[in-house]
Amino acid sequence: MSFFDHLIAKTLPFVPKQIVGQVSKRYIAGTTFEAAVQVIRSLNHKAMMATVDILGEHIAEKQAALQVRSEWESVIPRIPQEGLNSNISVKLTQLGLQIDPEFCYQNVRVLVEMAAQVKNFVRIDMEDSSTTDLTLEIYRRLRAEGYTNVGVVLQAYMRRSEADARALLATGANVRLCKGIYKEPASIAYQGKEEVRQNFMRLLEVLIGGGGYVGIATHDDALIDRSYQYLATHNVKWDRYEFQMLLGVKESKRNAIVADGHRLRVYVPFGEQWYAYSVRRLKENPQIAGYIVRALFSRNGS
Repeated sequence: MSFFDHLIAKTLPFVPKQIVGQVSKRYIAGTTFEAAVQVIRSLNHKAMMATVDILGEHIAEKQAALQVRSEWESVIPRIPQEGLNSNISVKLTQLGLQIDPEFCYQNVRVLVEMAAQVKNFVRIDMEDSSTTDLTLEIYRRLRAEGYTNVGVVLQAYMRRSEADARALLATGANVRLCKGIYKEPASIAYQGKEEVRQNFMRLLEVLIGGGGYVGIATHDDALIDRSYQYLATHNVKWDRYEFQMLLGVKESKRNAIVADGHRLRVYVPFGEQWYAYSVRRLKENPQIAGYIVRALFSRNGS
C-alpha cells in the first residue's frame, strides 16, 4: 500500500463533493433508478447481466429502513417492466439488521417474495464480521421457508468461510464469492494477498464440487486466470457459475470475459447515499482510493 494511496484516502473528506462525484461517477449509476435503468440497458446490449443495489447501510431507525424497503418495492416490478436482465443486491443493515434482526428478516422476506412473484433473484450482501452470523441465519431461514430465489455472499479472506461454504451446500447454495473489503483482524481474516487468493480458489472448488452455483466476483487477473483453468479442467457447465465485476472497473477485462464465452454480471449501485458511500469505502480501502484516482486519469480505466 503506497503513501499516495493513504494520502488520497485521508484527504477525501476535505475534497469538495463535486470532485468526489467526478471520481466516483463512473462507479455509481446515479441517484435514481431511472439512471440505473439506462446503465443496465447498456450492459444488457453488451451481453452482460446486472445486479442493482440501492446505496446505503447501517440504518439505525425503523422508519428509515422501511423507506428503503419501500424503494425496493418500487424497483423490483420495474425490472421486468423495463425488460432488464438484472437481479437485486440488498444489504441487511439497510433493512434494519442492527435495529432488530426479526424486523430485518420480515423486511427482506417481503422483498424475496416480491422478487419470486416476478421470477427474479435477491442477493443478500455480506458486510463486516459483526453481521456474518445473523446474515447467514437469515439466508438459511429464507431457504428453509422454500425460497430458492435468494443467495448470499462469502468472503475469501475470512478464515471461517470454508466451514460456512460446506454448511451452505446443504441448502443448494447460490453464493457470490469475493475476496472481501472490510478491515478485519488477522485472528479471523487472512491478511496476505496470496493466501487470500489460495482460499478463494479453495472455496470455488468446495462450492462447485459440492453442487453449488457460484458468482466468481473478482477483478484480480490472477484469480480470473486460475478460475478459467479450474472451470476448463473440471468441465464446469456454463449454468453453474458466472463472473461478476463492479461497474466501471476493468472494463476491458469484463469485455474479454464475455468474449471468451462466459456469463458476466455487473454490480450497478445507485442512490442518494453515493457521497457517504464513496468516502467511507475509499477511506476504508486506501488501495481502492489510489486505484480510482489513477483510473480516472488513465487512458482506458482498465
